[in-house]
Amino acid sequence: MTTAGLANTVACDTFISAIHEDRLSYFGYDIDEFMQQDAEFEEVVFLLWNGHLPNTIEYQTFLTTLRAQYAIGEAVESCLRIQCRQNLHPMSVLRSTVSLLGVFDKEAEQTDDAAVYRQSLALQAKIPTIIASFCRLRKGLDPIEPNPKLSLAANFLYMLTGEIPREIDVKALNRALVLHADHELNASTFAARVCASTLSDTYSCVTTAIGTLKGSLHGGANERVFDMLEEIAEMGNAKTYILEKLDSKEKIMGFGHRVYTTVDPRQIYLKEMANTMTLDTINSQWYTLSEEVEQVIRQEKGLIPNVDFYSATVYHVLGIDKDLFTLIFAMSRVSGWLAHIAEQKKANRLIRPRSLYKGEFNQRYQNIEERVGKLYA
Repeated sequence: MTTAGLANTVACDTFISAIHEDRLSYFGYDIDEFMQQDAEFEEVVFLLWNGHLPNTIEYQTFLTTLRAQYAIGEAVESCLRIQCRQNLHPMSVLRSTVSLLGVFDKEAEQTDDAAVYRQSLALQAKIPTIIASFCRLRKGLDPIEPNPKLSLAANFLYMLTGEIPREIDVKALNRALVLHADHELNASTFAARVCASTLSDTYSCVTTAIGTLKGSLHGGANERVFDMLEEIAEMGNAKTYILEKLDSKEKIMGFGHRVYTTVDPRQIYLKEMANTMTLDTINSQWYTLSEEVEQVIRQEKGLIPNVDFYSATVYHVLGIDKDLFTLIFAMSRVSGWLAHIAEQKKANRLIRPRSLYKGEFNQRYQNIEERVGKLYA
């Protein structure tokens, strides 16, 4: 018996994150805890990789080690410059550049626990620098050297503009990173664990995950959400736009979820941030349009907004180009991928499911002269 899309299929045991009764937790900590306490993203990364929140000494050591890895080096930057000349989607650039990090890492083929942890630090630290550098290079601007005195969220925003970011912007990005850090066995995480189960290297596992995240039914949905908002702003009527899309059986991005039934708990905080950041500003139209779309979809289809829907507005207000939205997702989710890769390797068994064959049996081979051809359009 098969289940379409492996829905409700349990593929592994994990201690990392759980979705239970429409709540999301990391190692038993509900995300409400992190939001209410304004937890730093780096604390959550430490938790995902170590299974406990750090004490003061552990945290300072972790931050120092992580921030020392921010820089990507001239060789990687040169490759980014070349990719800027190509007609490439930014997710393809990120995928290829992360793979390239493995080429320059002399210990890339080492798979012991200590090596995987060092590789994890490098990937977590360098992905924001890759994204910010690419963003500037394709605009004809020089990359900005990372600032090891800044948090991961603050440093990323600094590398985009060269200016120390506003506190509200750092808080918004930090919250988004915390909310996206891990999400049970989503498609990209599952892909990473499958790759890890073959005993492949860490860089290959993360590259596999990035390729999976690129799809519009996974991480790419938030980019499509903002495309929709821009089209509605041009058209001028959200309800008419959505009803036309529904009548033509088109999928509305940012709504519905395979696991959550009543609410995506991450969306609550992203909606709150979108409202706070756009209130009484020129960007208020994006929040207003989003609310209008949400109301129509709830009324017509009974679907809930997911994490992608309001994150699109948050990222836009932060000055991030919409085709980079999915890369911000990756900048956070790599923390979860790396946790799952390490967990998979500790109690590994090759992930090798079966398929249900639906074709014919007992076919007979004929010489080419005897075969009846089939015409293909």
